Amino acid sequence: MCVCAACCCCQTSDKQIIVKPVVSVYPAETRKHLEVKSFLLCVASAMFPPLVRFSWKRQKDNGPLEKVTSADKKQLKLRESGRTTSMLLIPQRESGTYKYYCSVQHEGGTVKAQIEQGNEGLVTYQVKLLCLMYTVLIVKSLVYCCGLSLLMILRNKGPSTNCTHAVDYDTDCVG
Repeated sequence: MCVCAACCCCQTSDKQIIVKPVVSVYPAETRKHLEVKSFLLCVASAMFPPLVRFSWKRQKDNGPLEKVTSADKKQLKLRESGRTTSMLLIPQRESGTYKYYCSVQHEGGTVKAQIEQGNEGLVTYQVKLLCLMYTVLIVKSLVYCCGLSLLMILRNKGPSTNCTHAVDYDTDCVG
């Protein structure tokens, strides 16, 4: 029985439980106008034992999957407690034409994850749509506040007591 909540493995009798990694692939942010390469990060975490092997594949326009060879890539590996990361450097000219896949081989089996490059236009569209929505909400709030202020001013002003403006048939206005 495992009593530790912080670890990702438990020792039951003489065996340790093998836990498959959780794999995620992210594009790394770069300054596109300055960089000639873009980066992909493949993160494997929450696994036991912590030893993994990364491999990258790519697919162009629904074509066959091809292995990213050492001539096509520069790969860096980073290890820290609880996770291992592989960083793939991609030439900028290729970053919008391929779908990239990361495979992580582990004692518990192989786990695959993918990212579609070239969807930066969609992200830009979503950001512009979000800005438009916030602008509309701010304008709506301003119109609401101005309308409410105008109503409060008119309500507090009350009926006029000046004889030139007031029409009251019961009293005589004699100056």
